[in-house]
Amino acid sequence: MTSTETNAVPSATSRPMRLLLRLLGVIERVGNKLPHPFWLFVLMAGVVIAASAVLDALGAFAVSPADGERVEITSLLSQAGLHMMLGDAVDNFASFPPLALIVVVMLGVAVAERSGMLTALLRRTVTRVQPKYLTFALALAGISASVASDAAYVVLVPLGALVFKAAGRSPILGLVVAYASIAAGYDASVFITAGDVLFAGITTSAAELVSPGHVVSPLANYFFTATSAIVLALVITAVTEFVLTRRAQSIEVDGDGLDEELGSMTLSDTERKGLRNAGWMLLGIAVVVAGALIPPGSPARGDDGGLLDSAVVTGIAVVLGLTFLLTGYVYGRTTGSLSRAREIPAAMGQGVRDLAPVIVLFFAASQFIAYFKWTNMGEVVAIRGAELLDHADVPTIVMFLGMLVAACVMGVLLTSGSALWTLIAPVFVPMFLLLNVPAETTLALYRIADSGTNLISPMSPYFAMALGFLQRYRKQAGIGTLMSLTLPIALSVITAWTVLFLIWWGIGIPLGPGAPVR
Repeated sequence: MTSTETNAVPSATSRPMRLLLRLLGVIERVGNKLPHPFWLFVLMAGVVIAASAVLDALGAFAVSPADGERVEITSLLSQAGLHMMLGDAVDNFASFPPLALIVVVMLGVAVAERSGMLTALLRRTVTRVQPKYLTFALALAGISASVASDAAYVVLVPLGALVFKAAGRSPILGLVVAYASIAAGYDASVFITAGDVLFAGITTSAAELVSPGHVVSPLANYFFTATSAIVLALVITAVTEFVLTRRAQSIEVDGDGLDEELGSMTLSDTERKGLRNAGWMLLGIAVVVAGALIPPGSPARGDDGGLLDSAVVTGIAVVLGLTFLLTGYVYGRTTGSLSRAREIPAAMGQGVRDLAPVIVLFFAASQFIAYFKWTNMGEVVAIRGAELLDHADVPTIVMFLGMLVAACVMGVLLTSGSALWTLIAPVFVPMFLLLNVPAETTLALYRIADSGTNLISPMSPYFAMALGFLQRYRKQAGIGTLMSLTLPIALSVITAWTVLFLIWWGIGIPLGPGAPVR
């Protein structure tokens, strides 16, 4: 091994990195033994069935702090339980809150993606930035790229390498900044994304276990996530410039790089015109929405004339879907990628087809949640857990950190953020609600764990994809090479975001419209 190779992969010689890689190897092996999330929910549903029968036989119960009523476990292995599992299975699936919300939003997102607007927007964001602002611009674009869903990785990671190379900097560094920003900041964005809609639906379903009628809006964390996007972009920029730049300088580029040229990544005149026209359409939508909400007597407002229960806020999924659809169609008409209106339904259909794996997962998840709720296990577990924490006088901050650590550990193994939140929300959300912690606050805390572990989980398919891109520039690059570049960002992001959350909670700033933090 040459001296260059030794410097390029210190992870192979340093004892701490060897231990880390050994740990990652264990995590990868354990994770590979986990079943698909669909079967994981099926297994958990089976656990609920068996546990409900045992706890019912033992007479397990809790006393509701809301009305003093006795809450008892109901067995699913009973006549009523069997009727519920078979007779209500379709209703359980159809009424699962995230299902309809994510489909409605993705119908519009599919048009924007099919037209090429989202890809063009990402390209424009980072190809016309002054070199001194390049790292911050790429980091912010990556953090907010979740609006483009998984396409963000495919577009922005190679683009990050190319724009850094064009600026005379290491393409490896640009690749890492792009990948790290998308993964570590996936749940923070200056935009409202499909993920916000999905998480809101899951949180609503969990909150209803102890608070029927409780609705968590997709806007519930917007103030926090928009601020977080800026803060995390600054953190990633600082780590890149003061730590990773020196690390990247020691990694020799000995590969051919990516086949694409930067010129192919810059926008054509037609694409720029398409984005301008889409921007005018977005402005028009904003004017229409403002015009509908500003007049005090507007029918678009809520029953009491309020804004939080207006048709726009309560129907934000429809508004968001229409916004993507209209701006995407205008862009497509301008560039020719969607030349006729008849192509819109086809694009929307493709979006639904892309959602097929999520819909399959939701069927199993919806049954698990329904069983948990019908048996009263969710309510009893939440009440007993809240009583235990209350009697132990556990400080709220310690509870927050405990949940954060637990979610981070689980997140390394189960990389689907929605699947993990569906699994743990029925426990944490009701329990924290009973301790006077709003469901919106619990969701904000989960975002930190979910995003922070995306970057370093060897179970993530995008980790493997980023490594593949890296090997195009550095032939001998391995997991250790990528980890040595991404771990400092992961640790910094989790730490900084946790501190921001605790400051936010301590001051008492609302997390979003109508969503107090405590």
